[in-house]
Amino acid sequence: MNRRSFLQKTSLLTTTLFVSLNADAFAFLNNDKKISGKVISKGKGVANVIISDGYSVIQSDKNGNYTIDVNELARFIWISTPSGYEFKTESSIARHYYKPDTAGKLNFDLKPLNQQDDKHSFIIWADPQVKNKKDVEQMMATSVPDTIEAVKSLGNVPIHGIGVGDLVWDNFDLFPAYDEAIAKIGIPFFQAIGNHDQDYRQGGDETSDRTFQAHYGPTYYSFNRGKAHYVVLDDVRYLGTEREYDGFITQTQLDWLAKDLRYVSKDALLILCLHIPVHNQVKNREDFYAVFKEFKNVHIMSGHTHYNKNVITNGVFEHNHGTVCGGWWTGPICEDGTPRGYGVYEVNGTDLKWHYKSTGRNRREQLDIYVDELTNQKRLIANVWNYDPEWKVEYFLDDKPMGAMLQQTGLDPLAVKIYKGDKLPNPRPFVEPRSTDHLFIAQFEPSVKKVKVIATDRFGEKFEADYQS
Repeated sequence: MNRRSFLQKTSLLTTTLFVSLNADAFAFLNNDKKISGKVISKGKGVANVIISDGYSVIQSDKNGNYTIDVNELARFIWISTPSGYEFKTESSIARHYYKPDTAGKLNFDLKPLNQQDDKHSFIIWADPQVKNKKDVEQMMATSVPDTIEAVKSLGNVPIHGIGVGDLVWDNFDLFPAYDEAIAKIGIPFFQAIGNHDQDYRQGGDETSDRTFQAHYGPTYYSFNRGKAHYVVLDDVRYLGTEREYDGFITQTQLDWLAKDLRYVSKDALLILCLHIPVHNQVKNREDFYAVFKEFKNVHIMSGHTHYNKNVITNGVFEHNHGTVCGGWWTGPICEDGTPRGYGVYEVNGTDLKWHYKSTGRNRREQLDIYVDELTNQKRLIANVWNYDPEWKVEYFLDDKPMGAMLQQTGLDPLAVKIYKGDKLPNPRPFVEPRSTDHLFIAQFEPSVKKVKVIATDRFGEKFEADYQS
């Protein structure tokens, strides 16, 4: 796509499509603050479709008709796209939110998918976090073509993407560059807000998302595909002092989520997407977990940390993703040694399968190994990036099986080499190696010539790495 025409199109969208972000966005409505309309597809009404203003959550009736009482604080009306229908997009960016006309009328026209969607896939991009032209050039030259190839590898199923925050790095002029990257990938993409996507000089948490909303719409919403229900949330609470924030999900969102989930089968696959990891950084996480406690198949998708970690809390599986930008575009890996990359997920009914895709590397590469010299011995270190407790990590010496390696917390050797020190890396020396628990250790005699590690994931797939002296 021509960049100039893309930017012009983005500007046009900003001025014509989006709801005014003033507090009185719906001030033109009648005193009863009601919006009504119909959900249709091929000219016929569609029943049981969810419509929301971020406060109320209602369903269309058997004929597709609905009426919603709009909260005075609402900025958008959106539809939770039902399974079996296309996502509404502009240049691949999700546009599931709308502006009613001055008569308080708003109709939704759904287009059926041309294939079944019980089987589908999705991509999670965490923290592209571009700050300048050089970062954008790296993203376009590496992450975008790699993701395009990953999408092709998933076959002929519906595929969408979700950016889980820090789309840019405090530079909102680069939102169009992120949009261009998504347009090139060519699949519908939804966005969550990150701490670096916020306005830091416009008051408190209530106003810090104004620029993001002007560009991408609401910061919390839901949609459906197959037997999966997806929710995007804002768990970054801006505290009113420049760049000061914490992990917190507002009561407004919790109340809305509880209403939204009333219309979702407890047997559904529930995918919750947000920026800051819940398991250790969201202050009111217990209140959050309580909202979906009746659901048994829940996965949380997060970013923010610039490392990769899988955590299971009371049966809830959180995938805290390594980042698209790695060590802030300074090197090929995150601070824990995870290669920069993204998550790839395959859905079959309510079953979910996944792997981590390293940018520029084969999908079969799921670990790195290192060998270093000790006194009278050598030490083998394996970094298994997407490890969770169901993985098995074994090693072989000169083709002889030696059993399981010892899991250990420590620093990735390559991360130490390229990031450790107050002058490394250039030009962002704040990047430092970070301790991780997905390292595995074994020691062996110097006479050994060949070392091999086989890591088997929870799905039974085996990945190998070897070293020869």
